Amino acid sequence: MNTEDRQIKDHKVVLAIAPNGSRRTKADHAEIPLAKADILREAAIWRDEGASVLHLHIRDREGKHSLDPDIYRDVLSALRDQLGRDVILQMTSESGGVFSRERQMQAVRAVRPEAVSLALREFAPQEEHKGEFAAFMDWALAENVAPQIILYDRNDLDRLLSWVADSTLDGANLSVLYVLGRYSAGQHSNPVDLLSFLGTESLPFRDWMTCAFGPAESRCVALSALLGGHVRVGFENNIYLPDGSVAQNNAALLRETAAMLRGLTLKLATAEDVRTLWRIG
Repeated sequence: MNTEDRQIKDHKVVLAIAPNGSRRTKADHAEIPLAKADILREAAIWRDEGASVLHLHIRDREGKHSLDPDIYRDVLSALRDQLGRDVILQMTSESGGVFSRERQMQAVRAVRPEAVSLALREFAPQEEHKGEFAAFMDWALAENVAPQIILYDRNDLDRLLSWVADSTLDGANLSVLYVLGRYSAGQHSNPVDLLSFLGTESLPFRDWMTCAFGPAESRCVALSALLGGHVRVGFENNIYLPDGSVAQNNAALLRETAAMLRGLTLKLATAEDVRTLWRIG
């Protein structure tokens, strides 16, 4: 067995759940978990369905997207009490069209979560922000915070690759998330969307993950997993099962995805596998 065959055989797929996001409301789906109580009621079910990472958005008292460190710490603490170390808890730093990049960085520094997702185009919208972005990444690694860089298109990817090429960033320390599609009404992703990210070059990143929109979510993440990537599903991006029917809840999406991955003879990563991959204690 050659090295590439061994890597494929040993590949454990990280299954992340993104249960709510910053945009959807109960009008989109009655079972979307927005409040702390909703999240806590379902979190153990997501774990039992195979999720090893929980990508978490929080809302304020009015139900609006929030980066309030106090709210984040409260929800994360309650989840940790409930789940122990069985799930990686990933904070989002998304601006949601509300928060400045300075506020985003301040929130992450204040919370110091186990893991955090951050959009390259939000944290470093201009080339002049490259040094500050690199410093923030160094801070995260020093503080045992696992950053995952969100890339929305090929332009985002090319910018990040250029910063690896000029040694501003070490690709071996980078985890990235490829977003297939856009946050827009009626958005349906297609597996071919992934090809614009992968291209033909050998990418330098430690690991990569995919999320997608609409009923083809399962096909998109299946391709990702088969090509050595990881997967994220959930109501943040998609509320439909593969047959086009509306999923009852996030657990239903996880159940379908986990069964599909196992049907492809792929293994699911545990939270400890993810901690090893992302180099966090």
